[in-house]
Amino acid sequence: MAPGFSGYELAAITQTLEAANALLTRQAYCWRITSTEPGLIAGADGLLTRAEPAIPDHDLSDVLIVIGGRKEAPGWLARVRSMQRLARPVVLLSDAATRYIRSVNRPPGRLTTHWRDAANLQETGDYPNLTTHFSENSGGIITAAGHGATSELVIGLIAGDLTGPQVAELGSQLLLHTIRKSDAEQPKHLADNASLFDARVTEAIKLMEDSIAEPMSMAELTEKAGLSTRHLERVFRKVFDDTPAKFYKRLRARKARAMIEETLLPMVEIALATGFGSSDALAKAVREEYGLTPSKMRARHKISLLNHDIGQDTAAE
Repeated sequence: MAPGFSGYELAAITQTLEAANALLTRQAYCWRITSTEPGLIAGADGLLTRAEPAIPDHDLSDVLIVIGGRKEAPGWLARVRSMQRLARPVVLLSDAATRYIRSVNRPPGRLTTHWRDAANLQETGDYPNLTTHFSENSGGIITAAGHGATSELVIGLIAGDLTGPQVAELGSQLLLHTIRKSDAEQPKHLADNASLFDARVTEAIKLMEDSIAEPMSMAELTEKAGLSTRHLERVFRKVFDDTPAKFYKRLRARKARAMIEETLLPMVEIALATGFGSSDALAKAVREEYGLTPSKMRARHKISLLNHDIGQDTAAE
């Protein structure tokens, strides 16, 4: 941790792990706050926290999460290298990810950081592997957007220890409406959420969500939403890079996936509840969307939110 750190990110890490411990009714996860400048450290928002000294090759935890700050804190990269030698995962959030990308000469693998810094990096240097996904893993170093996506990242780190319903319950306890996967794109501009400012499009999506069991035709949907088919097509292409019909089908496939993984309902009942009509139609839609058959999806006991392998992840620092 460095001076000028994000108090939001620190709280997101500790609160998510604490909520997970409460959910599991045991102290499954613990954490320590360390810094190359130990003692009382002030965050960007005035939050004060006490940090222990960070010594490169001593007291290394199973996972190292680095929260950067406005002030450069020399020495933390040495601790990162110590973790790498032990093949333990390192997570660099926003400011720390940006400093790492700038400090390493053409780092290998895919990298990311908060989209604002990513835009600046692209303007000032050559970073061909830079993305605006929520997180990327390169050689055991996970660079991440941080900020509001921090809780989701921490849930992703521990999701292998939890069942699907436990992940859903943890997200619910943290009031997360959705838990986005690591390779989802960060929302980069207000224009990326144009539908939020068009009440008719918002209404169209609500109609889709409310009629999953009995899907409406596009003509019926646009009539009830009060907009033309052409306008709906244009906005969905711009905002979701998809047609309304395909978006509608994906909503139904998503609902089907949740029911497959989190209930014991027969497949034919799930098919009827999600508007597919038959178990064969359900299997085809789920396989097209997720690359798995419903039976294989149900057979999995764990779920993964990070689309990259992080190794072991039983504690955080």
